[in-house]
Amino acid sequence: MITAEQIKDWITAGLECVHIEVEGDGQHFFTTIVAEQFEGISRIKRHQMVYQVLGERMKAEIHALSMKTLTPSEWQQSQD
Repeated sequence: MITAEQIKDWITAGLECVHIEVEGDGQHFFTTIVAEQFEGISRIKRHQMVYQVLGERMKAEIHALSMKTLTPSEWQQSQD
């Protein structure tokens, strides 16, 4: 069974995350990913970047992944 920690490791191996949280029950996961690479690109493109990092795992191992993808400034605003 896939763990939240494994997903976190896979994402951070492919993206330079300023902050990342992953929660889940082994089948359904929710992530908050903060990365400077997201600056200036749409939410769809951000999600595609994460899907690309996870690759085949999205088809075989991860059944459901919800994402909140933010730039550092967007994340800072959400914390205020």
